[in-house]
Amino acid sequence: MIRLGLLLLILPIFILLGVYFWELGDVRECQLGGGYWDYVAGVCSDTPQPFVSWLERYPWLVNGGMLLSVVGLGLCMVGFYVKKR
Repeated sequence: MIRLGLLLLILPIFILLGVYFWELGDVRECQLGGGYWDYVAGVCSDTPQPFVSWLERYPWLVNGGMLLSVVGLGLCMVGFYVKKR
């Protein structure tokens, strides 16, 4: 139970960070080329675009990842609390 809890605790964080830095690379490439990143469409454009947060664009990814981490923390706590047979 502890191994599953640790997996659920850590894996969503790495997935969120991976997707975030992947998008950040595209944003930086666009900005270095003189463009403006359209966060909703996910493309580089010539006109300035408003910033749209991750929570507004991917609510299931952010909230689901955090929920899985909390479930993983709970499983770790239960695994440490319950005696081994």
